Amino acid sequence: MARYRCTVCDWVYDESLGDPKFGITAGTKFSSLPGDWVCPVCGATKDLFVEEK
Repeated sequence: MARYRCTVCDWVYDESLGDPKFGITAGTKFSSLPGDWVCPVCGATKDLFVEEK
């Protein structure tokens, strides 16, 4: 599973953990997040996230 970092605030979305606080279950791929999903910390849109290598 991959991890994606917000380029605005550095918050990390980890696919293996999801984001249960916001209703995103563990194992949810970043590409499967709703189109209107935003960073829960700063509100950045999905296009401002980069995959961590």
